[in-house]
Amino acid sequence: MSLTQAEAFARIRLLRSPNIGPVSYAQLLARFGNAAAALEALPDLAGRGGRPYRAVAVDRVEREVDAVRRAGARYLFHDQPDYPALLREIDGAPPILTWRGDLSLAARPCVAIVGARNSSAAAVKLARDFAAALSGAGFTVVSGLARGIDGAAHEGAFPHTIGVIASGIDIAYPPQHADLQERIASEGLLIAEQPPGTEPRGSHFPSRNRIIAGLASGTLVVEAAVKSGSLITARLAGEAGREVMAIPGSPLEPRSHGCNHLIREGAVLVNSPEDVAELLTGFDGRPRSTFREPVGTFDHAPDEIAEAEPADIESLLTTAPVAVDEIIRQSGTGAAAVQLALLELEIAGRLERHAAGRVSLR
Repeated sequence: MSLTQAEAFARIRLLRSPNIGPVSYAQLLARFGNAAAALEALPDLAGRGGRPYRAVAVDRVEREVDAVRRAGARYLFHDQPDYPALLREIDGAPPILTWRGDLSLAARPCVAIVGARNSSAAAVKLARDFAAALSGAGFTVVSGLARGIDGAAHEGAFPHTIGVIASGIDIAYPPQHADLQERIASEGLLIAEQPPGTEPRGSHFPSRNRIIAGLASGTLVVEAAVKSGSLITARLAGEAGREVMAIPGSPLEPRSHGCNHLIREGAVLVNSPEDVAELLTGFDGRPRSTFREPVGTFDHAPDEIAEAEPADIESLLTTAPVAVDEIIRQSGTGAAAVQLALLELEIAGRLERHAAGRVSLR
C-alpha cells in the first residue's frame, strides 16, 4: 500500500497519542477509515469514556521523524507489502515499526532463539552452533540482542539474523552489545517498536518478546530459569499458534529448569539443529507442540465496528482482568458494540488490556 506523507504522519501521531495501543489503533482505522479522521474523533470518544483528551503535539512527531532519519532508519506500517506476514497475523501486531538493514531477511523462514542472560558456557556454545546450522539451512535467526543466549544466536547466524530491541532504534542496549547491534543494523536487520530516543523499560520487554515470537514460525529456548523473559516469549509463540521447542538440561542446574518446564508442559524436546529444521520446514500453522494458554475467541469485527453503537458494559468490568468474549456473552450485545465501548474507555485512560484477550478497569 502506498501512503501519502500526510497519512503516514497522521498514523505516527495517532499511535503516539495517549492511551492508543495496537488494538485501539487498528479499531480506530477500521471505524474512521484513516488516521487523520481518527485523530479528530479522539476527544469525542474519550469524552464518552468519561475523560478529556488531547492528542500528542505535532511538533513532537516532527522531532521523531527527524530522529528516525538521522538514525538512518525507516518506518514500516502494518498494511505495507514488506511488513512481515507472520508478524501481521498475531493479536496486537505492532502497527508501526522502525528498521535498519535488510528487510528481506524477515521474508525468509524465521526461527527465534532465546534464553538466559546469565547463561552457562555450554549453553552459549549450543546457541551459537544451533544458530549457525539453522542459518546455513536457510533460516533467519531472530533474537533480542540481550547478553548470553541472544547474543550468541545473533553471532552464530550472522548475517542472516534479526535483532529486535526494546528501546528506540537509535539506542544501544545493553551497552556491551553496541557494536553487535550496529553490525546487525548494517548487515542484518534491526527492528524497534518504540520511538527513537526511548530508553528500554521493564514494560517494553514483553512487547519486544511478542515481536520476536511473531516473526518466527517457531521459538527455541536454549537455557532459561522458570521465571524469565524467555518463557514469556515461548508463551507468546504458543498463543500465536507457533512451534515451541526447548533443549533439555540437568535437573540440578537452575538455568535448565525453564526448558524442562516447557517440555513438561508441551514444548517439543529438540537435541539438534536438524530437529528444529524438520519441525519448521514447510510449517503450515499446525504446531506439534501443545504448550499454549487458551486465548479469547471473540470476533474483532473490524468491518462491523465502523457502524456500531457502543454497548453499556462498564458495570461488567472491575480491576480484575476478564476475557473480552466473556463480556460479550454477559452483555447480550454484539462483539462490535462491546469493542467500541472498550475503545472509548481505553482512549479515556480507564481501561487496561492484558495478555490472552483480557481487559480490566485501571
